[in-house]
Amino acid sequence: MKRNVLLIACLLFPFAVHAEDPATMDMYRRYQPQLSNPPQQPVYQQPTYQQPVTPYQQQYTAPQVDAGAAGFSQWMVNFKQRAAGQGLNGQFLDRTLSGLEFIPRVIELDQKQPESKITFAQYKKNIVADKRIREGQAKYAEHRALLNRVSQVYGVPPQYIVALWGIETNYGKITGGFDILSSLATLAYEGRRAAFFEKELVNALKILAGGHAGTDKLIGSWAGAMGQCQFMPSSYMRYAVDGDGDGNINIWSSMPDVFASMANYLKTEGWNRDLRWGRRVVAPTSLPASEYGRDNKKDLSYWVNKGVRQSDGRALQIPSETAGIQASLVAPDGPGNETYLVYSNYNVIMHWNRSTYFATSVGLLADAIASAD
Repeated sequence: MKRNVLLIACLLFPFAVHAEDPATMDMYRRYQPQLSNPPQQPVYQQPTYQQPVTPYQQQYTAPQVDAGAAGFSQWMVNFKQRAAGQGLNGQFLDRTLSGLEFIPRVIELDQKQPESKITFAQYKKNIVADKRIREGQAKYAEHRALLNRVSQVYGVPPQYIVALWGIETNYGKITGGFDILSSLATLAYEGRRAAFFEKELVNALKILAGGHAGTDKLIGSWAGAMGQCQFMPSSYMRYAVDGDGDGNINIWSSMPDVFASMANYLKTEGWNRDLRWGRRVVAPTSLPASEYGRDNKKDLSYWVNKGVRQSDGRALQIPSETAGIQASLVAPDGPGNETYLVYSNYNVIMHWNRSTYFATSVGLLADAIASAD
């Protein structure tokens, strides 16, 4: 089935929104973490975050948005009580939440409906553009020593870190200018996804209370994503690390922290240092649509026998060290269009953003960045 992405979002803000269609859109990173042990010789000391004694599952009726300040103010009073129940100090809450504002623009952006959709071919042209490739190659060269150190610790090749950085925030140039606490409070108060955004608001407060970010004000996107790697507060708490050893985790301006945090995310979610993400191939037109999809994992020999060939038409090569590796066929625009043979690392990228458009573009951009090395 052909998958689409949002035209307006992709053309105007390609580094902020990545979604195939409304059914699979995951603007807010609904991560399902599977934490692994940290590296044996880290380049940092990651702080330990104390988890709540009980999961955040308090249920309550979402309010109807009051256009005036009174409704939001009353919601804040009630929220302070719930946040205090999550272990946050009352004086800290009074001080930190006193200046929060309801932001109508955040609701407008959240409720904005797409007017039309584009194909993966159009999306790729916009995202994996020559300008982004050239800048990625230049950034790779500029930060080569740091990227190599991070890569040695986490086992993630530098080009993937740079590619994610480039697509998420255009290499750190577009990170958002919204006050994270006010944005999250606005979205939680609005009520459409109240539980999710209130939980993220509590996490953001815990980040500030612990002093881990080295700042008393969190800035990011209208949806709550922060820094040059666009982590939601919950992802910051799970994956962000202190790459430069200064005691803070600054994903806004510290490149060691930014790169180490992105690499830690990929490693934690199962990145295999011995594999690439995938490669473009040619599949026979007679291949049934049921053979496509990430869940249909087969040995490489299976795809050879099915007639899948390299992009130039030559037979697939299966080195002995990759003989047992499983792969899937992915065609973002559907069978008969561009097709890719993808490996387990592709699914790790999909965990970052659940869009085949996004994951495939990250892989292609990473390949293009590395081609200049």
